[in-house]
Amino acid sequence: MPWKAGSRRAPTWKGASALALAAALLLAACTSSPSRTTAGLTDPAPATPPAAPGNWHLAFSDEFQGSSLDTSRWTTCYDWNQNGCTNEANHELEWYQPGQATVADGSLTLTAGRKTVKGTDGHTYPWTSGMVSTGRSNWYATPRFTLTYGYVEASIRFPAEPGMFPAFWMMPQTRFVPPEIDIAEQFGDARTVRMTLHYPGPNQTDLAQYTQFGPRDFTSGFHTYAVDWEPSSLTWYIDGVQRFRITNPKVIPDTPMEVLLTLAVGYPQAPPADVDSGQMVVNWVRVWQH
Repeated sequence: MPWKAGSRRAPTWKGASALALAAALLLAACTSSPSRTTAGLTDPAPATPPAAPGNWHLAFSDEFQGSSLDTSRWTTCYDWNQNGCTNEANHELEWYQPGQATVADGSLTLTAGRKTVKGTDGHTYPWTSGMVSTGRSNWYATPRFTLTYGYVEASIRFPAEPGMFPAFWMMPQTRFVPPEIDIAEQFGDARTVRMTLHYPGPNQTDLAQYTQFGPRDFTSGFHTYAVDWEPSSLTWYIDGVQRFRITNPKVIPDTPMEVLLTLAVGYPQAPPADVDSGQMVVNWVRVWQH
């Protein structure tokens, strides 16, 4: 998507106004995985190793086995969080709020709802929604978790309602984009999943390679979406089957990245009048590394 520095994009993006500030505020990546707290809970079954070849160890995971979001792993806004946030450059309709990201019954649920709210940016938004990121709680904080190379996977049920823009993706911890890795996103058609690499061209222009997979029913049950990020290749998987691959080392990112799950509203079109809500449900998120 187009965005405000660090925000989610569709095919084109980026406001540059925040990038100059970002250059002065570059923070070291936090590459350690927070410890798992499961007191009083039954540990979930062992995670299935990646579909990609190689020797792997689990570097980060959340099975959402509690009654609230683990804030040592996740924040609920972009870096410009001020009691909420949005993506201005995309002209999205939602104001992200913490209460729209909930954990129960072994899943994370991001809920979009038609509710008029006034953001701290002074604008009024007709929707609220939820997102999570392994990034910063605010502009000056340190990311919770970043990775450079690895197998990033989640089990997700996408919303069926038109006008929703769900995405599972990664952005650089530096806030400089491109690059960006879109593991799985939907906009305009809930039966199709798009997988994209955004990378810098001349004068930091945004170039992209992508494919779409579908039509399939991605909304009635859970599907797994993954990318295997190696120094010389990117390989996307849906339900453990390879669907897209890029093998040009010159365009493969080599910068630490944060992991995000976002449920935006209104791109590329607003929901119809008879749609008042939508949900993106995440069963688990796992990051493996060699």
